[in-house]
Amino acid sequence: MITIHHHPDSTFARRVTMALIEKDIPHQKVLVDMAAREHRSPAYRALNPYGRVPTLVDDGFVLSESTAILDYLEACFPAPALVPADVQGRALVAMHMKLCDLQMARQTGIIIFPKRFLPPARWNKDAMALAKGEIEDHLAILETQLAGRSYLVADAYSLADLCYTPFLQFLALMEITPPPAVAAWAARLLERPSARQTAPAR
Repeated sequence: MITIHHHPDSTFARRVTMALIEKDIPHQKVLVDMAAREHRSPAYRALNPYGRVPTLVDDGFVLSESTAILDYLEACFPAPALVPADVQGRALVAMHMKLCDLQMARQTGIIIFPKRFLPPARWNKDAMALAKGEIEDHLAILETQLAGRSYLVADAYSLADLCYTPFLQFLALMEITPPPAVAAWAARLLERPSARQTAPAR
C-alpha cells in the first residue's frame, strides 16, 4: 500500500492528499511533526534528504516533490483521469503545473508562511509585497486563459487545477482580490470535496 509522509499545514502535501481523494486510492498516512522538527531527523532525511513533505513510499520505491508524486499516481491509477487523453492536452497540464510552482507557489509561501506562523515583527514586508505583485501579475494572465472556461485545460478538472487549489485557498490572507474569472474558478475548485476535506485549520 502507498504511504504518504505529510503534514496538514503543507500546501504541497495537500495536493497529494487531494489527488488520493479524487482517485479514491488506498493509502496510509504518516504525520511528520514539523513543529518538533521531525522533518530534519536522520530517519526522515533517509527518505527525503531535503527534509520536506510530502514523501511517497510504495513498496520500497521512494518519491518526493508533489508534482512528481501526482504524475506517479496518475500513471499508476489512471482512472478517473486527471489529465486529458491527448498528447497536447497532457502537455498543457504539465505546463500549468510547472507555471503554478514558478509563478504562484513560491510567491505564496513568501507571504503566507510568516502570516500563518510568525509574529509581524519577523515579517519581511518588502519581500512579501514583491511576491504579492508577482502573484497578481500571474493571475492577470490566468484571467485571459480562463475567460469563458471552467477549468484550465480542455474545460475539465485536471491536475493543473488541483495544483493551484492549496494556494488559491489563501488569496484573502494575502489580501489579493482576484479578477472575476479567476475568482469564479477558485471558488469552483475550493468547493470540491477533495478541497473541502483537506482545508487547513489555519
